[in-house]
Amino acid sequence: MEFSVSEKYYIKTFGCQMNVYDSSRIADMLKKEGYEETLKQNEADIVLFNTCHIREKAAEKLFSDLGRAHLIQLEREETGKKTIIGVVGCVVQAEDEQIVKRAPFVDFAVGPLMYHTIPDILRRVKKDKKHQCEIKTDFPAISKFDYLPENTAKGACSFLAIQEGCNNFCTYCVVPYTRGAEYSRPIKEVLEEARRLVKTGTLEINLLGQNVNSYHGEDENGQERDLAYLLHKIAEIDGLKRIRYTTSYPADMSDNLIACHKDIEILMPYLHLPVQSGSDRILKAMNRRHNSSDYLRAVEKLKIANPMIGMSSDFIVGFPGETDEDFQKTLDIVNEVKYIQAFSFKYSRRAGTPAAVMDNQVEEKVKKERLDILQTLLFDYQTKFNQNCIGKVMPVLLEQKGRHKGQLIGRTPYMQNLHVETKSDNMNKIINVEVVESTTNSLSGKEISNG
Repeated sequence: MEFSVSEKYYIKTFGCQMNVYDSSRIADMLKKEGYEETLKQNEADIVLFNTCHIREKAAEKLFSDLGRAHLIQLEREETGKKTIIGVVGCVVQAEDEQIVKRAPFVDFAVGPLMYHTIPDILRRVKKDKKHQCEIKTDFPAISKFDYLPENTAKGACSFLAIQEGCNNFCTYCVVPYTRGAEYSRPIKEVLEEARRLVKTGTLEINLLGQNVNSYHGEDENGQERDLAYLLHKIAEIDGLKRIRYTTSYPADMSDNLIACHKDIEILMPYLHLPVQSGSDRILKAMNRRHNSSDYLRAVEKLKIANPMIGMSSDFIVGFPGETDEDFQKTLDIVNEVKYIQAFSFKYSRRAGTPAAVMDNQVEEKVKKERLDILQTLLFDYQTKFNQNCIGKVMPVLLEQKGRHKGQLIGRTPYMQNLHVETKSDNMNKIINVEVVESTTNSLSGKEISNG
């Protein structure tokens, strides 16, 4: 059984923006090895699933997708084509044994800190005539970033991972177990990648980390520097028009960092700052290093630094022991902050986390009812914010084609999707658009001539 002359790969990505970044870097490695990308799974000689383990449904969806991939694998086998199936990411770190048990046809499984080993694994798998799943879930002493090829722009907006891992050990979260301890890339390394991205077409850089604002990378003199220092350095890069960073941890929102939202013009007026709950009792049970007052003080300082800033957040409803009173405090904090966007979920047990074995697990019916109430309130604020944008002129970074001819889709400074009719030459450019219509999830507008 042979591979095709021009071998192709297919990657499906689940979960967070860090996974999107990781998939992009995996693609860089495969292209360097001579593989070509395909968007059709049945054409791929190598099928990769980059996984998320934050919520139970994400893991279950992986196994459903693996089942479908195996059927395609068998169909291709009948025509003499071999298909290698690999699983990458956080599910591997947490459930490598389950992958082998439930999907024995998988050829390799690699944790999120070991994906730089994929090219070598592929070479071994091709030579191995006896199928045996190769698993790599180590936490290496040397950063995976040291092994990756140079990152270049794939469009006007680029992700740049500056920090990985987590030391917080929230009781509901698997990230410290799947991504390991916090690691911050050196200042020089980050700046070199940022300059290369801008030189190859990037207008907006989104700095990524599990706790991005805990960044503490060393400069050339071995001195630890914080995210505020790095933001100022990146803002000096000629040609860069926008900076974002995500995801932030409330307790690490330093005054230096908050001041950046006043002092750095190209830092977008939008911040994702997850609170999770408005109840101090639940926050303590979650092992969060902030209470509701701490959080609100940080938000107040941010709004003083930049009165135009819009806030986004994450919420978990139905955490073990959450009462109606606790839930009401979550609603109270939503009414206080008035989030312009948010992500909200029912609590989901993750094996190996302290919360999974806590007493007083909340009934599924109650969790659903609370989530419905919370989302109605969140969507109401999001809808009102979008409606208030009507008539305003916003700079929009255009990134993709719309459904209609002559339509492009971009993002405003507030991360809103916006549709506009404009010439195709404006792809990957920033244009001024007057907002004319809004929905809960998007805006539409008309181009404003700069002349």
